[in-house]
Amino acid sequence: MGRHPQRTPFYGVLMLIGVMLSGLWIRDWPWLWLRAIGFVALFVIAFVGFIMTFRDLS
Repeated sequence: MGRHPQRTPFYGVLMLIGVMLSGLWIRDWPWLWLRAIGFVALFVIAFVGFIMTFRDLS
């Protein structure tokens, strides 16, 4: 662990908040295929953020 072990969960929470806000923006995109790609990318980012946030609960 580094000097600031609480930064990783904080960054994970920021990623999750960013995904939620980006999802509101992506849902208004005109093309369905572009929205699908955007939501898949957001899902991957949300998964990484979830892991970063809750990694120390084991």
